[in-house]
Amino acid sequence: MRRDDHASPEAIEKVRFTRSYAKINLTLDVLGKRPDGYHELATIMQTIDLYDTLCFSIIDEDRVSMVCNRPELSNEQNLVVRAAQAIRQKLNLTRGLSIELNKRVPVAAGLGGGSSNAAATLLVLQQWWQLPLSLHDLWEIAASLGSDIPFFLTGGLALCEGRGEKITPLAPHWPTAMRWLVLLKPAIGVSTATVFRQLTASDYSNGSWSRAAETALQTRSTLRPTDLYNSLERGVLAQYPEVAQARAAMLQAGASYVRLSGSGPTLFSTFADLPAAAWVQHQLQQQGYEAYLTHPITTTSDGISYF
Repeated sequence: MRRDDHASPEAIEKVRFTRSYAKINLTLDVLGKRPDGYHELATIMQTIDLYDTLCFSIIDEDRVSMVCNRPELSNEQNLVVRAAQAIRQKLNLTRGLSIELNKRVPVAAGLGGGSSNAAATLLVLQQWWQLPLSLHDLWEIAASLGSDIPFFLTGGLALCEGRGEKITPLAPHWPTAMRWLVLLKPAIGVSTATVFRQLTASDYSNGSWSRAAETALQTRSTLRPTDLYNSLERGVLAQYPEVAQARAAMLQAGASYVRLSGSGPTLFSTFADLPAAAWVQHQLQQQGYEAYLTHPITTTSDGISYF
């Protein structure tokens, strides 16, 4: 019996679709630089209803191929291909795959689109092919591919520490005053490595912002806009004038506050009601900005659940 005969070919559907959801960083504390060159983090992350779609097809050849509606992403270095290859190599599988990726989540935007794609690939192959891989096995593969990928194996609301790979799921108690999100993606890309490399000592924190936000969310106490913090925000606003201009545009359009997600350049603001959120999105789109209106989501055993 071949190692990839965990489920007989006749028992497996030839095609499988899945969605791959983005995230925002509600908080992001950078505690300092680690001996391995990475930075020690504490961050509250939350999946949102902005997603890419992946289509997986079984092929008779012993290989993995991928095409994307963004041609520059159709290559073997894409995290989707690397995730599929990692599983195939771990279990010595020969079953081939053709993957189609329809990108809607902005690229290099601080929203975790590529990491989410990789995690979705790991989960799909485990379930679809009925592979003998535990969640811990998937976590190990995910952590070897990228720091944000382990979070997307479960998604929802979580405290992420270490390089981001140490995940503590949090109860999905999202404030009603923050149930709508407006995201603005400036028309530039930001290098995560560059942003971290240009951190100064004054940008580091002790993790207290993320811990305070975690406590507020779990006790359902008030979480104020001033309680949200991102250690990378000062540097990004200083280094990228387009991001600073976009932040000013959001405030002028009616957002009460604006925060950076991850290493950016995407900015976000939260709203208690749809009309206010929709108005801000409309104002930004009228100015030519790439703006999204979305909301937080969490995953359950039955699929996606909305707050």
